[in-house]
Amino acid sequence: MDSPMTRSRSRARAGSVSQSSTPLSASTSVSGSPSMSSSTTSLSSMGEADAKTAGKGKKPLIDTYGNEFELPDFTIKQIRDAIPAHCFERSAVRGLGYVFRDLVLLASTFYAFQFHIIPALQEFHPAARFVAWGIYTFMQGCFGTGIWVLAHECGHQAFSESKIINDTVGWVLHSSLLVPYFSWKISHGKHHKATGHLERDMVFVPKSRAEYSRRYAGIGRDVAELVEETPIATLIHVVLQQLFGWPMYIMTNVTGHNYHTRQSEGRGEGKKNGYFSGVNHFNPSSPLYEAKDAKLILLSDIGIGLTLFALYSAAQQWGAANVAIWYGIPYLWVNHWLVAITFLQHTDPSLPHYHPETWNYCRGAAATIDRELGFIGRTLMHGIVETHVAHHFVSSIPFYHGDEATEAVKKVMGKHYRSDTRGGALGFIKAIWTSSRWCQWVEPTEDAEGDGKYVVFFRNRNNLGVKPMAKDKYVQHTNEAKNDKVVGKA
Repeated sequence: MDSPMTRSRSRARAGSVSQSSTPLSASTSVSGSPSMSSSTTSLSSMGEADAKTAGKGKKPLIDTYGNEFELPDFTIKQIRDAIPAHCFERSAVRGLGYVFRDLVLLASTFYAFQFHIIPALQEFHPAARFVAWGIYTFMQGCFGTGIWVLAHECGHQAFSESKIINDTVGWVLHSSLLVPYFSWKISHGKHHKATGHLERDMVFVPKSRAEYSRRYAGIGRDVAELVEETPIATLIHVVLQQLFGWPMYIMTNVTGHNYHTRQSEGRGEGKKNGYFSGVNHFNPSSPLYEAKDAKLILLSDIGIGLTLFALYSAAQQWGAANVAIWYGIPYLWVNHWLVAITFLQHTDPSLPHYHPETWNYCRGAAATIDRELGFIGRTLMHGIVETHVAHHFVSSIPFYHGDEATEAVKKVMGKHYRSDTRGGALGFIKAIWTSSRWCQWVEPTEDAEGDGKYVVFFRNRNNLGVKPMAKDKYVQHTNEAKNDKVVGKA
């Protein structure tokens, strides 16, 4: 690993790493960190004394890098109070201006390549046109991801003060990218309300040790019996994740929680994640939703249907091959960026996850990490990579105030703020591989006591970082064991 660096990230200079996201090769203190106040709101699931003493006087909690971890004890009120008031202001004119900019980028790029660049290459070797179309699809994928992010802003009501404008613009933009706007908006809102919660989070919920063992070692066996995962196996996993992770998520709820029997209206009885199980983003009776959401789910489906019809009509008019180049491959690029961004926001060797006994809103929101994607991330994708931590605390703040909100939030979070911005865009891509190798399942720190037993960290079978606990010391969480029987995995 590179040498840890503790300076703060700024918009003008990238390449820093927060102390809490580095290996244990430097002091665990953070220069200039404010003292943390004890929890004083109902968001905390622990008493004031418990929050202060958790992990103190007991065996310390250890993340995957080997750093000691302390439970965050600041409050959402402290976070909101620290953010300048103007950061909460939303402008429909400004938001629509960004939509116009991105649409112009998409249209002008199509026009330039289709009617000028590609025709100018007709006299050259076909490889020249192949490369040119490759550049086209990459560019359109970046611009399309920018559109995706603006629709995401709409879903959080961060686009404007008007709910009608937000949902109209969001529905049109997301539908054009084959995203079920309202369906995803609802499930994504639940993700924000339960980030890092192993039984309620809606996306990139890590596998437990028991689940990983069952999948890769076999029923009744343990990860201790597994050898190191080959790099080629990791590569195959990464490629499949980046190509198909998004459609698999909205169709089968892969990486989402599987505790559907807890759905308040009884919709989850007999349902579990997977194909043809009824758990998806298109079925109004899915346990991801309530009965009151049915019309919105159908409206989302109509948006998808209209886009599919438009693509079918385009294929009839200009040929399926052309539509695949103009739209299909850029669509796969959008999926890649979406999955990569979300995966790396919530998967890192420094991040904790929580069982219900220890989770609260602020701890979940703090269990995220900012990264750096350079010009692509900050300009084309509207800063979604670089300001995600602040976004998880207050998701209604528009992206153009994200940097200022981040700086304010960092002062309250202190050592609990995480960022890894080394290497810029290339470092971001490298992190996909690093997190895939380091972060394979979660388990508690060996011999953890008290509330520490309900805080889990990533471990792996690749001899990277802290080793998994001894087989005879691992005890599956009671709720997980009960749910395994319900979904037929026990």
